[in-house]
Amino acid sequence: MIGTDAAVGGHNYSVSDLPALAKELRRDVIQTIYTAGSGHPGGSLSELDILISLYFRVMRHNPQDPQWPDRDRFILSKGHASPGFYAVLARAGYFPKEELATYRQLNSRIQGHAHPMTPGVEMNSGSLGMGLSFALGCALAARLDGKDYLVYALLGDGECDEGEIWEAAMSAAHHEATNLVAIVDRNRIQNDRFTDQVMRLEPLARKWRDFGWRVLETDGHDFEALLSTLDKARRRRTRPTVIIANTVKGKGVSFMENNPGFHGRAPNAQEFEKAMEELA
Repeated sequence: MIGTDAAVGGHNYSVSDLPALAKELRRDVIQTIYTAGSGHPGGSLSELDILISLYFRVMRHNPQDPQWPDRDRFILSKGHASPGFYAVLARAGYFPKEELATYRQLNSRIQGHAHPMTPGVEMNSGSLGMGLSFALGCALAARLDGKDYLVYALLGDGECDEGEIWEAAMSAAHHEATNLVAIVDRNRIQNDRFTDQVMRLEPLARKWRDFGWRVLETDGHDFEALLSTLDKARRRRTRPTVIIANTVKGKGVSFMENNPGFHGRAPNAQEFEKAMEELA
């Protein structure tokens, strides 16, 4: 069983280990997308530190038994950012790292959008907006089954344009789903434009509060801040919690950072070499 301070894949990750792990997994993300010749590097890099915090310090889960009934659940609602998710799952021991090289290939277990055929994946994704509803269902199932697990759902900020997000938010507050934690990857870019150019989200925190949620905000790339905020989310739960994690799309690769052009484009050979040099 994996939880705070637990060994993962033969390694024991302290908080001080996480920045180096993040750099290594960013290399895995870039390598995966470059090998496939397609994928979404920007959102995979912005979400990565959140996923590392969850899988290596916070969540209760067991890579040797992915369907363990008492596991915490993680739902990747922004499923196109699967390379970041796969890099974390592989390092955690859900499947061999070598499978990352099969990304988006026929008959591979790791496809462009997350799917339950991949060990450790709870929900198939595609259209945005569905993950929070699915996560709410998991949270309410825990109540019915008498389980104490938590459910985490990672949403894109552009995804918050979807009406289903707010239907689920209203429903979660109504049903007092106190074991549900939504995390918004607030990188301020959706597809090929900045979120403010598509649909202004602010005041985002106030909107969630008005829907009956407890709202926490944090730096999505500062592990100390992330872990402190995730710890708060686990404690004193009287209503569903949303964490607005302020992130940088393309984090860690200079020419990808805050660049809408790398929402869904694989790097070319020259860009790949430069990215790997920066992450060395």
